[in-house]
Amino acid sequence: MLRAAHDRFISGEIDAQQLDPTAVRPVIAESWRRSLATGVDPDRGGAQTVPAVPTTLDQIRAAQPIAAALPVIQKLLVNDARDSGVMVAVTAADGTLLWVEGDPTAINKGEAMNFVPGADWSERSVGTNAPGTALALDRELQIHGSEHFSRLVQPWTCTAVPVHDPATGELIGCVDLTGDSQIASSQTLALVRATVMAIENHLALQRLLQPASATTANPRLTVLGGDRPRWVVTSDDGQPHQHSLSGRHADILVLLSRHPEGLSADHLAMLLDDNDLDAVTIRVEMSRLRRVIGAEYVASRPYRLLAPVDSDVADVFAALHRGDVDAALSHYSGALLPQSVSPAIARLRTELGESLRSAVLSAPAAGQVGLLRRWLALPDGRDDRHGWQLLRSHPSADAVIRAQAVGHLAGLDAEFG
Repeated sequence: MLRAAHDRFISGEIDAQQLDPTAVRPVIAESWRRSLATGVDPDRGGAQTVPAVPTTLDQIRAAQPIAAALPVIQKLLVNDARDSGVMVAVTAADGTLLWVEGDPTAINKGEAMNFVPGADWSERSVGTNAPGTALALDRELQIHGSEHFSRLVQPWTCTAVPVHDPATGELIGCVDLTGDSQIASSQTLALVRATVMAIENHLALQRLLQPASATTANPRLTVLGGDRPRWVVTSDDGQPHQHSLSGRHADILVLLSRHPEGLSADHLAMLLDDNDLDAVTIRVEMSRLRRVIGAEYVASRPYRLLAPVDSDVADVFAALHRGDVDAALSHYSGALLPQSVSPAIARLRTELGESLRSAVLSAPAAGQVGLLRRWLALPDGRDDRHGWQLLRSHPSADAVIRAQAVGHLAGLDAEFG
């Protein structure tokens, strides 16, 4: 019944809502729907291998926090799997297989479907499978034979349990047992679940035993102006350690800094993209962000900052709140993340720029000329017709300043009519 339902679904004869829940579990039906929607080919063999350049498999493994728990996995699962027809797989949070060990015969058969280290076994790559779907849903899962989306994988049965960072709750990987139909038992699930608990306890103990890295100042986020966004941490010896950020990571850090209460994956996705990114993409991005700035700064469930973070955005808002327009202009080097297409960042960018502009235009007459000239010298102010008109007619402006304003207004008229 299950295989027939799979064939009818793949052929387009029925959709996910028409699948008989007595034959196809709802969690599997939804996974099939996602797999089909993302273009997974059910007749293509196995997964795609993650490109080895510029990052090698050894480098990928070394960067994974779950690597520290390999001795635990070896002792509790791998040693007993070598002659049992079972493969033990450990994946990263993005679905990349990091290690595949166990029964040599089973491993050789697994190679035929590219179930090998370095391959991408995420749900978006292979379709419904225990490690990939467990990571997509962040829940333990057993997949029986024909429940797999890819026909090549259907001879196998798998049990997978996600692994989380014990301090932050971040999803950091998954442990999977793959073998024959006997793998999908409550005893197998209990064994893998207990192994994952041991892994998380091991990671927690390791963190307690490691000396904390002291810093002399809060981390600082720089996101104003045209320069590339930066994350800077100052060590206890006073040396700044700077990390360049991608646009998406800068967007996320700004949003988290403005939402100290935290954001769910769905809420963060909505703020980042009008088309709503999926939660799986958000989890992958958060995992990458932690590798850039350090896992100790960001927690999950909900996503939130774990330490105070200074930023040039916060400096401008704080100065405006104090009524110190001069300081606000000093901190403002340009628009907030001008290349960002995030709707939430666009709103904040407009709020920041308009708040500063309003503060300059409404400043007391004494000293306003200097503030106006600084504002109009910024990219935001170059086309500010009202600001230039105010400067031209300001009683404190001298003849040279008025002439500059007149000339600039003439240029605006010529350009925009």
